[in-house]
Amino acid sequence: MSLEWQARSGSLAWSNPVARWWGLLTVVSGVNIAAWFVLYRELPIQPTGFAGSASGIGIMLLFCAAYVFGCAFRSFLPRADVQRICLFDTWLSSVMVGRSVATVAEVCFVAQWAIILHHLGTMTGAETVINIAWLIVPLILIAECLSWYAVLTRNYLGNAIENSLWAVAFFAIGVALCRLLPEFNGAVRVILAVSIAGIAGYLAFLMTVDVPMYIKRWRTGDADGDKRLTPREGLRDVMTRWVVTHDIAEWKEEMAWMALYFSLAVWSSLALCVFYSLEHRLPQYRIEAVIVSGASSAPLAGNPR
Repeated sequence: MSLEWQARSGSLAWSNPVARWWGLLTVVSGVNIAAWFVLYRELPIQPTGFAGSASGIGIMLLFCAAYVFGCAFRSFLPRADVQRICLFDTWLSSVMVGRSVATVAEVCFVAQWAIILHHLGTMTGAETVINIAWLIVPLILIAECLSWYAVLTRNYLGNAIENSLWAVAFFAIGVALCRLLPEFNGAVRVILAVSIAGIAGYLAFLMTVDVPMYIKRWRTGDADGDKRLTPREGLRDVMTRWVVTHDIAEWKEEMAWMALYFSLAVWSSLALCVFYSLEHRLPQYRIEAVIVSGASSAPLAGNPR
C-alpha cells in the first residue's frame, strides 16, 4: 500500500487544511480504539443472567468493536463514495471496500440501540419502546440498500432518502427515550435527557445540513453526480476506480459530517456499552421501585412506636 504525500492533484502537506483534518480524524480514531480496549478489559464479559446464558455485554462490545474499528478504518483512509475520491492511492480506498466496512459498522451501531431499548422496554413494560427496538434495525437495513444504490448509480437521491431514514430511525429512538423518561429518576433520567438532547442535535444536523446537501447535489449534478451508471456498471466502477485528490474544494462538504460522525457517534457507541454494563443497577432508579421502597418503610397506621 502506498501512502504518498504527493499526488497529481496536489500536495498533502500540513499547510493543507485537508491534511490537518485527516490528522485530527486519525488521532481521534486512535483514542477511540484505545477506549474500546479499556472497556474490553474493565467491563465484565462473563454472563450476568440477563436475557439468557450469553453475555449481553460481550455482544454489545462486539457490535461496538465493529463500529469503532470500522469508523477508524474510514478515518485513516477517507473517501467520498459517489465522487470516488480518496486521499491515498491504495485498493483499500476503493468504494467497494469502504462501503462494505461502513455497512457492517452502521448496522452494528443501530443493533446496539435496539438491544438497549429492548432491555429498557422489557424492564418498564413499555410496549412502545419494545416496538421501536424491533423497528430500527430493519429501517437502517433499508437505508443501507439505498446507500448502495446511490453509490453504484452515482445518484445522490439515494443518499438523501438514506439519510432521511436515519432521521426517522433516530426520531423513533428519541420518542422511545422520551417514553422512558418518567420511568426513571436520578442519574438514569439525566442520561436519558442528555441522550434526547444529543439526538435532537443530530436530527437538526441531518435535516438542515446533510439531507439538503444531497438534494442539492442531486438537482445540480455536483461532484459528477450527473454521470449516472447502471447498477452493473457501478459495481465494476466501485471495485476498480478511485481518484486521489487533496483539493480542499473536493473535500470541504465532507469534512464536517465525517468529523462529527467519527467522533461523537463513536463516543455514543462506547457509552452504550458502559450503560449496558450497569443494567443490574437500573432497577434502583425506577420510579416504581422508589415508591414501593418508600411505602414499605413508612410506619403502619395505629402501630405504637
